[in-house]
Amino acid sequence: MKFVIKNKGSGILRKKNSRMKTFINIFLGFFIFESVGAVPITDPVTYDSEFYDVSLGELPHPFVYAENEQSDQLETEIGTAIPSIIQESYSSAPLTEEAEEEASTPKIIDGSSAQGSGVLVPQTQDGLPTCLLCTCLGTTVYCDDHELDAVPPLPKKTMYFYSRYNRIRKINKNDFANLNNLKRIDLTANLISEIHEDAFRRLPQLRELVLRDNRIRQLPKLPSTLTFIDISNNRLGRKGIRNEAFKDLHELQHLYITDNNLDHVPLPLPESLQALHLQNNNIQEMHEDTFCKMRDFTYVRRALEDIRLDGNPINLSKTPYAYMCLPRLPVGNLI
Repeated sequence: MKFVIKNKGSGILRKKNSRMKTFINIFLGFFIFESVGAVPITDPVTYDSEFYDVSLGELPHPFVYAENEQSDQLETEIGTAIPSIIQESYSSAPLTEEAEEEASTPKIIDGSSAQGSGVLVPQTQDGLPTCLLCTCLGTTVYCDDHELDAVPPLPKKTMYFYSRYNRIRKINKNDFANLNNLKRIDLTANLISEIHEDAFRRLPQLRELVLRDNRIRQLPKLPSTLTFIDISNNRLGRKGIRNEAFKDLHELQHLYITDNNLDHVPLPLPESLQALHLQNNNIQEMHEDTFCKMRDFTYVRRALEDIRLDGNPINLSKTPYAYMCLPRLPVGNLI
């Protein structure tokens, strides 16, 4: 009897649970139906090129990709978006055997070509083209620290040449011949003791010449286009700079001749000069007309603001009138 009663109780519970689940499902379905009905129905908008210039905030409807577009139409639209130049390259006829051979052959650039990279300039003493031995970037040639004992042949388009920390001993007459674009030469820290008289004079655009840390005993003739000269730490001595060597350099702004055992200031100095460095030489006297005009007390030399005479055995206080025309006093011993 107990077993039969127990089965009846469980059946009653099952019936109650199924009724409750049915009621809950009906309620949830009604709630979801009301929520969906409250959402406004919008028509789908296909992607059109007319909206290219319209910001996203100004678009009337969100973009929806049209489902009825055919795959072949999409492929056609994508194909028309490729630039015509690329399409022509894709659609061009195959190359003939001769054309393929010509296209696959590497083109060698000459140093006199428009590219100016100078791959086939004359060979150096080591049997290598300059731009393989050195580094050529555009119109600049870098030959630093390559143990060179001579100036290498340069491309005709060279504008800036650097050959520092080498073993170059001599600058010949034709080392820079026909380099009409050359603007800067830097031969710092070589073993140069001899320079031909006309090695630099025929360079029409040379602006900067750096020859510091060498063994130069005689300064050659210089082009009037120079604005920057650095011949510090050489062996010019008393006679290494000829009279009026800088007179015609009307664009010269910076002149550095430190550590050369000079015993005088090289005169005359161009009016354009802004900086004159003569430290650590053997200059012992100064004249009243070294920088100024002795008979013209109204003369003012405004450009020359940087004069270094420290490290020389000279007492600047003995010649006070020598600096009256300058905007600043020279740096040096005043005692």
